[in-house]
Amino acid sequence: MNNIAPEIMPIPKEPALTQCDVLVVGGGPAGSTCAALLAKKGFDVIMLEKEEHPRFHIGESLLPANMPLLERLGVAEEIKKIGLLKLGIEFNSPEHEHVSLIEFSDSWNKDLSWAYQVRRSEFDEILFRNAAKNGVHTIEKCRVRDVQIDDKNIAPVHVYAEMETGQAITFEAKFIVDASGRDTFLANKYKTKQKDKKHSSSAIFGHFHQATRLPGDKEGYISIFWFEHGWFWFIPLADGTTSVGAVCWPYYLHSRKKPLDDFLWDTISLSPQLAERMKHAKLVSETHATGNYSYSSTISHGKQFIMIGDAYAFVDPVFSSGVMLAMNSAFKGAEVVETVLKEPTEIPSKLKEFQEVIKHGPKEFSWFIHRVTNPMIRELFMYPKTILKTKASVLSVLSGDIFENPKIWPSLYAFKFIYYLSSVINLKRSWVAMKRRAHNIRDVDNTVQ
Repeated sequence: MNNIAPEIMPIPKEPALTQCDVLVVGGGPAGSTCAALLAKKGFDVIMLEKEEHPRFHIGESLLPANMPLLERLGVAEEIKKIGLLKLGIEFNSPEHEHVSLIEFSDSWNKDLSWAYQVRRSEFDEILFRNAAKNGVHTIEKCRVRDVQIDDKNIAPVHVYAEMETGQAITFEAKFIVDASGRDTFLANKYKTKQKDKKHSSSAIFGHFHQATRLPGDKEGYISIFWFEHGWFWFIPLADGTTSVGAVCWPYYLHSRKKPLDDFLWDTISLSPQLAERMKHAKLVSETHATGNYSYSSTISHGKQFIMIGDAYAFVDPVFSSGVMLAMNSAFKGAEVVETVLKEPTEIPSKLKEFQEVIKHGPKEFSWFIHRVTNPMIRELFMYPKTILKTKASVLSVLSGDIFENPKIWPSLYAFKFIYYLSSVINLKRSWVAMKRRAHNIRDVDNTVQ
């Protein structure tokens, strides 16, 4: 590994053609990971980032399954310096007097028993600079405007970008990796982006000082608080800041009639348990609101491109899966690119493997996400069952251990059976929750239309 960072590629004063083996669109966790891996393999890689690091991003809670990926990428020690140790999850329900504290060490794989809470501006910059250290030509403040891909004749890909100054620049690459995140660059171009019809939500969030955390080694737990319109996250960071946000049905966010700061505080007051933890807290950041609509692309690749991370799919952040799924897809995506450029006879099998992996993650997390506001799921999280090792299997999912651990599936199926059985036993309660969910989704559809 070359520890000497290469010089940033100079931008020509006039529009010019810049060639490379691989062009990566987007410098977040997915793009930076994939670019670094490809550069290590000897490919000439250019990575374009529309903003400049460090830049704000939400999604501060990592999963234990992130840790081996960070080790393989060579940045584990740097992340340790900025992270707060995360050993478990706290669940709070307005219908229960107790709290449910679950530790990752109770999952199947004892090696995946911890993770970090991180400030994403720092985390993303570490990964981005690491890509540069490994030979990637990084260009910031450069937005991709268009691309020409000729899958029939396998001509070089031409990418047209624009610097923040308005200066045009053209790239010619053998392959393009779309890691553009929620900009979904290629999915928008090919019109393959589809929203998740079973789930839709919005989010409002900010950073706070002096929020009351859990004591001792539980300080780094992520806390989840259910409330009438959705759920809250409470994520403590190493510098004393706490990220607090509400993920709610869009109709609730649309009901806002006051400034975002006031609306966020009003929303926090709807959860007495969270409000108690926030009674001494002070908002120290801008309040952000976003349409947090889940989606996926109907395609994940072509002969000269792949989509990784949120450029392919985005799911609700309730289980903090985003960074892990992004980085995991980047590792698998790097294998695809290497195969395409070096071993073309192996392309079909490698693309099939890539497709299975990139679909598997969102699918497994979505089963829980679609039901997270259901009272039966709430009961099962507030009273986790050890029968048939269902608790261990659910914790394995929440740890992100869903790709290479066949042990979890029988017990996970047992958990789902218990959920469905409980729903039947409590049919009236389940029916009311299902009707409310369907009504909320219809309201979203009507709003969008």
